[in-house]
Amino acid sequence: MSQSRVAMVTGGGGGIGAAMASAVAARGIRIAVTDIDLAAAEKVALDINKAHGDGSAIALAHDVSREADCKRAVGDTIARLGSVDILFNNAGISVSSFRGDAETNLPSISEVTPDLMDRFYRINFMGAVHMIRATVPGMVDRGWGRVINNTTSFITMLRVLPYGPLKAALEASSAVWAEELKDTGVTVNVLVPGGPTDTPFIHPDAGIPREKMLQPSVMGPPAAWLASPESNGITGKRYIAGFWNTSLPEREAARESGAPIGWPDLAAATRLWPGQEPGKGPGQGI
Repeated sequence: MSQSRVAMVTGGGGGIGAAMASAVAARGIRIAVTDIDLAAAEKVALDINKAHGDGSAIALAHDVSREADCKRAVGDTIARLGSVDILFNNAGISVSSFRGDAETNLPSISEVTPDLMDRFYRINFMGAVHMIRATVPGMVDRGWGRVINNTTSFITMLRVLPYGPLKAALEASSAVWAEELKDTGVTVNVLVPGGPTDTPFIHPDAGIPREKMLQPSVMGPPAAWLASPESNGITGKRYIAGFWNTSLPEREAARESGAPIGWPDLAAATRLWPGQEPGKGPGQGI
């Protein structure tokens, strides 16, 4: 890919974000690594510049929960790199941020206070909304763009408050955005690891054996493909990185690891909607 393309990776200072940023940079795409921890973002950007040459990456301090901060980070990226063509919405906080064993000793209704729910909402859902609103209009104007959202596994959506339901909201929103933007040249897809991943996102007290976790590097190959012209026309899909077979051609690996965003099996009920014929496919007639 030409170096005219620029990707922003939120939460890029480590773990999954750093793995995706490094893999995408290897395609010749310049990277804006953003993180609330500037020192962490600077380290990732330095590693990318060492690997691919000066100017391959920049680092920005960035709090996705603040709309003004998102606009500033996007503006700074455009000022320094010329555009934002590819957006990886990766920044987030886990339940380990308030209790180390909350991944397995699940939070209760009483524990998830309104203030805690609001904090997770502002970071894990509205952070992506702010970034999409700040970047997508420019992509539409140029007739080409990528939005890749990191949601979570289905089991987490249904079990882990407050993280899971808010990621389910991002999953559903991704399907809406993909439909809205389908004729613009801007694609919207979801990329998830597929299971617990060996990053600081999961606290040591969670009780999940680290050796059984996925490695952040599994996110690299599908992230690089989604950011590239090879994925042109692919939108409204969810990819599980843990199922991505790097021995296959990328399109074939994508077919094996991908499915429609969201929960197409729930579409059986659409036949109950006025004007909807029985047997129509997922989402039709809604």
